Amino acid sequence: MKRMQHGARKQPLQRARLSTLIPGMLRIALSLHQAGELSNAEQIYRQILAIDAHHADSLHLLGMIEYQRERPEIAIAMIRRAIKFNPEDAAYHSNLGTIYNALGRLEDATDCYKQAVVLRPDLAQAHYNLGNVFYTQEKLDEAAACYERALRSQPKLAAAHYNLANVLQAQAKLGEAVECYELALAIEPRKYEALHNLGNALEAEGKLEDARRCYEQALAIAPRDAKVQLSLASLDHVQGELDKALKRYRTVLTLQPDYAEAAFAEALALLQNGDFATGWPKYEWRWGTKAHTPPMRTYSQPRWTGEKLSAGGLLIWGEQGIGDEIMFAGLIPEATRTGNRCILDCDLRLKPLFERSFPDIEVISSRASGDDPGDNSELNVTAHIPFGSLPGLFRPDLAAFVAIESPYLVADSIERERFRSHYSDGRRLAGLAWYTNNKKTGRVRSIDLAMFAPLFARPDVRWISLQYGDHDWLQAQAMTAGAPLFIDRRVNQFSNIDRFAAQIAAMDLVVTIDNSTAHLAGALGIPTWVLLPYASDWRWLRNRQDSPWYPSLRLFRQARPGDWQSVIQTVERAL
Repeated sequence: MKRMQHGARKQPLQRARLSTLIPGMLRIALSLHQAGELSNAEQIYRQILAIDAHHADSLHLLGMIEYQRERPEIAIAMIRRAIKFNPEDAAYHSNLGTIYNALGRLEDATDCYKQAVVLRPDLAQAHYNLGNVFYTQEKLDEAAACYERALRSQPKLAAAHYNLANVLQAQAKLGEAVECYELALAIEPRKYEALHNLGNALEAEGKLEDARRCYEQALAIAPRDAKVQLSLASLDHVQGELDKALKRYRTVLTLQPDYAEAAFAEALALLQNGDFATGWPKYEWRWGTKAHTPPMRTYSQPRWTGEKLSAGGLLIWGEQGIGDEIMFAGLIPEATRTGNRCILDCDLRLKPLFERSFPDIEVISSRASGDDPGDNSELNVTAHIPFGSLPGLFRPDLAAFVAIESPYLVADSIERERFRSHYSDGRRLAGLAWYTNNKKTGRVRSIDLAMFAPLFARPDVRWISLQYGDHDWLQAQAMTAGAPLFIDRRVNQFSNIDRFAAQIAAMDLVVTIDNSTAHLAGALGIPTWVLLPYASDWRWLRNRQDSPWYPSLRLFRQARPGDWQSVIQTVERAL
């Protein structure tokens, strides 16, 4: 009995002596872990746990090894045990958050990162990681605040400068974004992603040559990066170097053949070049791009390829923006001439106008009605086709555009006469639209209203605003520019397009930038002058003063990038 008591006393003493070895063992294990020798590190962590089953650091680090081995659920269990034994260690919570984040469990990750920064407010990595979660969730203000907190603790954290710049660019705070990209590059000069995105910000500011230098520097570091190559190709395209752009697009697709954005960009360049035979098939790549809306619908019925259906109807469904739906609607008469019963599914705002213009077609708006666009069981259709795929069937070359009917949209004649009567004072009626809020190209397509002063000086023209937007805002713009524009507060160009069509139809002439007004006026057959930037959209082709889409249009193009003054002078002479 006495020997048992002696052994019982000896065991804690032995364990205590072994415990003194733990700090050294942990240092060795950490060194092996950092060198990537995970099995050897794991062995020592487990030896430590054999001495002290509650050793939180070893549990935590074993959890990180399991995470590195792509066994996240085991990793979570181990780190949660470590937190149970030592809930005050911020690093445990931060690393657990990283594992949750990798699993897409963003709310759990947020909770962990928040707990980490409560325990240790100066833990830059936790603030940074929390910012990344908010950025993924598109909570941009919260993300920016986290990155700023991380940088207060660790000013040289290049990744935080870089991600803060990305947030600022997404918020259209381009000048601030440029500063943050430059700070990231001052710390990591070879961070080509920062060079690339700095180029994107500079391009958005209109500093195209500065943007080009950034792209070229990024390409020198990462010559096989398809995204950088695509940005250079797109810049060539924007600067009107279409042949050069096409060559670069092909280079990108050699590097990454399934790169949808590059293939779609190449399609637009081909179409702008008038190569419809090659361009329309590649235009189908739009469905793979992130920016394209709405997504492709999944129907049980097959895509229509232009044949006469033996039974059932053909569903033609709208995609992209209002202007695109209007433009592609010019092909609806040809679809009906195939002898098929057609159902047209369009934006709700276009429904009254399309019903009047295409009386032999059933017009619906499934998105507005709340119906599932993927469910067409009640329509009795046997095939479907999106609007933007119609030209691939009916416009194989430029000569095929002679089949277009003009006008193909019909405004409400009673409303038109009301507008006409209300506006008429003996002068010609000219409608004007000068602005688009398109985030990507709005800056280069819009024109300062004050630049139209030479046109407003003509005594024989009464100018009517066809510009969408808040009426008070429009009135303020007109007053600031000294523009004698009549702003009709009865018309909401954005929400009531049928009434807007009647307003346009009341005009003798429409003068507009490249926006939905140009498409609506052209589809109504109204004489329309479209003012285009130097590198115009693909649908206006190259070096043409007319549009095959709309016979009533006349195109006025910038001779140099940003030169609207010469365009206005040409329009003044034409008036």
